[in-house]
Amino acid sequence: MQASTPSVDRVIAATRHWLEQAVIGLNLCPFAKSVYVKNQVRIVVSEAPHLDGFLEDLDRELLALNEADPEQVDTTLLIHPSLLNDFLVFHDVTQIAEEAVVEHGLEGVLQVASFHPQFQFEGTDPDDIDNNTNRSPYPTLHLLREQSIERAVLAFPDPSTIYWRNIETLTQLGHAGWQALMSQPGEAGE
Repeated sequence: MQASTPSVDRVIAATRHWLEQAVIGLNLCPFAKSVYVKNQVRIVVSEAPHLDGFLEDLDRELLALNEADPEQVDTTLLIHPSLLNDFLVFHDVTQIAEEAVVEHGLEGVLQVASFHPQFQFEGTDPDDIDNNTNRSPYPTLHLLREQSIERAVLAFPDPSTIYWRNIETLTQLGHAGWQALMSQPGEAGE
């Protein structure tokens, strides 16, 4: 049985902290800052009580992002704070999300990236620092516009270096540094 589900406000605050401190602060994604500072990132917290409900939320968000003006909403983070805590289950749901993109006829228009508190790249140990590049406070599906990705990649000199630069940054930061970075004010003793 799960403890308690955190409030929507707490989930959003933790996600914003992660975005500001890690994703943007460490420049793990050099494309994130521009859309974030322009308030073009939609953060949605699903409160669905079961997987079917979450997948309905996913369908709604895929269609909403596709219909939205990119100047208003360029990308969406769909989070569920308690339903997808098991990383292997989340990985399966990520594959379902990718299939949903195709089912909605949005292949080549939208894509899905995944972030999870226990994210683990294939071939790594759970405590390898590399995994932190995709670790978020809560299970999160990132819905992205392919056109925005293409523009961002064209503006970045050599996107193939991002992964290795991130590993170097996290290695220098270390586990203690990552923990300090991710802790929010008021969390001491929690």
